[in-house]
Amino acid sequence: MKNLLKVLPFVALTFFSWGVYGPVLHVGQEHMADMQGLSTLRPFICVGIAYFLIAVVFPLVVLFTKGETGGWSFSGTLWSFYAGTIGALGALGIILAFKFKGSPVYVMPLVFGCAPVVNTFVTMFMSRTFSEASKLFMGSILIVAIGAAGVMYFKPTTSKSKPVLVDNGQSRIEKLTIEGDGQKMIRKLAKETGQNGEEVWKPGDEFPLDSQDGKLLLAEYEEEARPRLLLVLLSIGMTAVCWGSYGPVLHRGQMRMSGSKMRPFLCVGLAYFAIAVILPIILLQYFPEKGSFTLKHSSGLAWSLSAGAVGALGALGIIYAFNFVGKPIFVMPLVFGMAPVINTFTTVVVERNFGKLDFLFYVCLLMVIFGAVCVLIFAPRPKPKKPVSPPS
Repeated sequence: MKNLLKVLPFVALTFFSWGVYGPVLHVGQEHMADMQGLSTLRPFICVGIAYFLIAVVFPLVVLFTKGETGGWSFSGTLWSFYAGTIGALGALGIILAFKFKGSPVYVMPLVFGCAPVVNTFVTMFMSRTFSEASKLFMGSILIVAIGAAGVMYFKPTTSKSKPVLVDNGQSRIEKLTIEGDGQKMIRKLAKETGQNGEEVWKPGDEFPLDSQDGKLLLAEYEEEARPRLLLVLLSIGMTAVCWGSYGPVLHRGQMRMSGSKMRPFLCVGLAYFAIAVILPIILLQYFPEKGSFTLKHSSGLAWSLSAGAVGALGALGIIYAFNFVGKPIFVMPLVFGMAPVINTFTTVVVERNFGKLDFLFYVCLLMVIFGAVCVLIFAPRPKPKKPVSPPS
């Protein structure tokens, strides 16, 4: 009971951290580009820097001050670096899903629902336990699949109060927004150069939505605001595969280091720094994108760094939950069951979507959560090896 009381705070830290990760990152991504289109690499760099501070500096302090059981090994280091690499690629998948106009309210639940399925299949492959899969396990996967399809079908539509950028092929970019009493007007704004050389938005024409010009602009607005579903789904799939594989791969690295906790975590942090900081900085030199690391985008920097911090804190919470004899059989279902709930509540509050979510969306969301938890509970596990009797 005493150990359980020690485990639960770290479980709560993880599902809260991972639950707010998506909405926080989405806000940072928007603010980083200052309404000129969602930035991709800059928020990714911020996530990598935050991971470096928590997953590299903290383990180094622990190892040098307190020490730890276990030791370094080449194979353990390699597996742990691999885990950090796929973890970072999963974070990139989330950023891409948001860039293609996916919303955290359904992107993150789909990731949290599908990742346990991938995790279980990777574990089954590595432990060769496919033959142990039960009907309850297969039924749980079916529940996740049906729920995920429903989440996508009943997802909320784009709010018509949010500005949308339209590339009209000319020298300037127009921004459309629905304004006026009861949102009865659509306004065009144009980006121009101010007296000091800064880019500013100038008010343009305003049209009633029921006018001919208003209808044309409204159609253009809705086209630009519509999510690119195929690209969003591919990005979600990329993250689900990466994050679903993360646990088994990291566990193998941990076992190759004789059960060490901080050493594999340190390798994960170094991999994040290489993939999410060094590589994007190089890419920005050859593939510039909108936005910049300036005081103008300080709020985007702060939000993106916060997203990386809560992501790393969640990973650290898992390590400490296991350290206090928390069993994966109840730790992971709690994490993957509660994180989507925290995510949905946070997104609804941030985007003020309380009245815009269909009741069936919530039903399908619960199906994804329930199915993901059941996948983890009914996942096939290797049978314990029988002890070898000593020769008589």
